Amino acid sequence: MMIIRAEAVEDYTNIFKVNKLAFGREDEARLVDNVRQLANFNPKLSLVAIEGDRLVGHILFSEIAIVSPQGEVTALALAPLAVLPQFQNQGIGSQLVRAGLKQCQILGYKIVIVLGHPNFYSRFGFAPAINKGLRSPFSVPDEIFMVLELVPGALIGVSGMVTYSSPFDCV
Repeated sequence: MMIIRAEAVEDYTNIFKVNKLAFGREDEARLVDNVRQLANFNPKLSLVAIEGDRLVGHILFSEIAIVSPQGEVTALALAPLAVLPQFQNQGIGSQLVRAGLKQCQILGYKIVIVLGHPNFYSRFGFAPAINKGLRSPFSVPDEIFMVLELVPGALIGVSGMVTYSSPFDCV
């Protein structure tokens, strides 16, 4: 039976391994380690999937900002989402996304941004951020830079550039 829970310090090594193996490089694993060093890091937004006694997946949400003419609006970045290769395509990533979005709502967040596969993330309500007047700081196709309003209408009157914390500069 799958258990999804907030990360614990003793999970750090396995979280690093899951991200490294899922992405085939260490950049995303280092991103997680570096986000943990931020003053606004919330371990309740870093969830792990446990199958038996093995950590098989991880999802991280971290605070970012939308810089608009009206000022900065806090949002969350969903990044990274990782599942061990041998456990992929079994619904673990989807379970992590659902549990993570629910946790974000419980904690009072209203907006989540993701850079990812439209066919996957659209299932959870994500849509191109450009349609809501949000611009990516990265040179990526509009369809993979997506946003989800956890609270309907959270983006009314909000538009502008999304800015990420410094750990994202290395990914």
